Amino acid sequence: MTLSELLTESDYTPRKPWLAPAPGGAEWRALPCAARLIAAGEEVLRASRVPPPLPLSLWLRFSASGDRSAHEEPYFARRRALCALAMAECASGEGRFLDAIADYAWAICEETAWQLPAHNSYVRDATQLPLPDPARPVIDLFAAETGALLATLRALLGERLDILAPGLSARLRDAVRSRVLAPYLTEHFWWMADTDQPQDTPTCNWMPWCTQNVLLAAAALLPSEELKPYVAKAARGLDRFMSEYGEDGCCNEGAQYYGHAALTLWGALELLCGIAPGVFEPIWAEPKLRNMAEYIVHMHVAEPWYLNFADCSPLAGRRGAREYRFAMRVNSEPLRALSALDFAATLREGSGKVATNSDGISLWERIQSAFAEEEMLDAARRLDGALPAAPNVWYPSAGVLCARRGPYVLGAKAGNNADSHNHNDVGSVILYKDGRPLLIDVGVESYTRKTFSPRRYEIWTMQSSWHNLPEFDPSGAAYQQLPGADARAADVAVDEDRCGISMDIAPAYGEVPGLGRYRRRVRLEADGLRMEDETDYPGAVALSLMSAEKPAFDGAVLRFGALAAATVAGAERVEIEPIPIRDPRLRAAWPETLYRTRIYFTQSLTLELR
Repeated sequence: MTLSELLTESDYTPRKPWLAPAPGGAEWRALPCAARLIAAGEEVLRASRVPPPLPLSLWLRFSASGDRSAHEEPYFARRRALCALAMAECASGEGRFLDAIADYAWAICEETAWQLPAHNSYVRDATQLPLPDPARPVIDLFAAETGALLATLRALLGERLDILAPGLSARLRDAVRSRVLAPYLTEHFWWMADTDQPQDTPTCNWMPWCTQNVLLAAAALLPSEELKPYVAKAARGLDRFMSEYGEDGCCNEGAQYYGHAALTLWGALELLCGIAPGVFEPIWAEPKLRNMAEYIVHMHVAEPWYLNFADCSPLAGRRGAREYRFAMRVNSEPLRALSALDFAATLREGSGKVATNSDGISLWERIQSAFAEEEMLDAARRLDGALPAAPNVWYPSAGVLCARRGPYVLGAKAGNNADSHNHNDVGSVILYKDGRPLLIDVGVESYTRKTFSPRRYEIWTMQSSWHNLPEFDPSGAAYQQLPGADARAADVAVDEDRCGISMDIAPAYGEVPGLGRYRRRVRLEADGLRMEDETDYPGAVALSLMSAEKPAFDGAVLRFGALAAATVAGAERVEIEPIPIRDPRLRAAWPETLYRTRIYFTQSLTLELR
């Protein structure tokens, strides 16, 4: 049944869901992370006691040049600092963080707008307006996140803040009401997915991500009797979001966006279940929801590495409390194990650094993590480092194959080039050996205005020539893949053991003179990968292989450092090109130099990689 159907069949009395115990109490002091929380707050006091400024000039940098980071870095730094200060005050209860909390909360209320410059529009994919209109707030991802943060802060520490600064609690309340809660009910934004307007489909991670935070803001701020309209609207939109997923649960936005898609769906459902007791519980038994939860398990390679199609880093983030709670809800032992072991590794290695600017700005998520820590660490101890073996998986809804054999993990992409956060990568493969990246997907550079504009595919990381794919007439017209649903794989066949796949990727290139077919077959064996490419194209083809290991070709064998070697049949020549990596988002995952190996051939090529 859908959420809306479950709601229609129920007459419930809304209640405010549990957020956290009273700050400074025994439950906070007993947390195993209490000392760490206090230390993190003290670090904010030492390093950034005053909120970083957000002048208009930083907003205008986006309008002038498309630069997002100038405004976003201090914007997110304010919110991360406020979360750390709030958790420290809750853990200590001594009042010594309240002055700084008040300064940060006041500064955020003083911001003219909470949406990012890159999101300052009222229509999907429209050109951003140069300045925000405070009389007509935009609810984007981070306006909703900010509303949830301030509402949760007020619910926990509002009374103490009012003693320090009488009226501050009301200021927080009024800001969240006017900028998030009122427009959610009275305005329509494309991500809401609660109408049949064609421009609002397909949905993406914005839908559950914004919805979770609006629900959280409402639940933390409003009296329970005012919550029903938020529940009804959220249920309609979440139904649409889930309906657009295949039954297999594949996230076509990629592994890094799982945290903003399936995980925020979990968060929204948890809040709905808390507000409307008993109404939505049957949804947890839906097989699709479990498949959505376990998608991240199948994309996981080893330690921090993931198969990373679309706008994703191969370091897609450590798993933690939200995944653990999701696993418990849908009875997934593989996800529970991955979450517990990953969380333990984060604490052990101190690898909890932020991967993107927006990490760490949810006070609710920090509370979830703090109160699940002891249980997760206990589960990790019982697992003793052993993850359940992940199966080979074929996701027909997105055309993604994940295969494991011996020391190898293979990801292969069929599907089409109309995915959310799409790269033109139909037919591309990713290969790991011994948990190390061998054939890679580079990922995406730091977001700019160009990233989500009609000029998106001018960016090199989005182009098929920078994936493990062919280019036709490479010295002339240099034909690459095209974006869109018509740029697809045809005649896709998956081996019965899900260790191999074959497909015709010629349709992904559109009209290429002389090209009728390009048949690619990849097969993972215990001793490596075999890839066979065959085409009727009469001219030169250049197959790109992207790697982090430095390649060397001796005329017979192509070596990737000491990690692996490939024999190549059909190559006419091989060129190796170093690619300097300077972008900070890419450098977070990759060394300062990546490599593109171009193998030139005519009509057929066989690669055996061991």
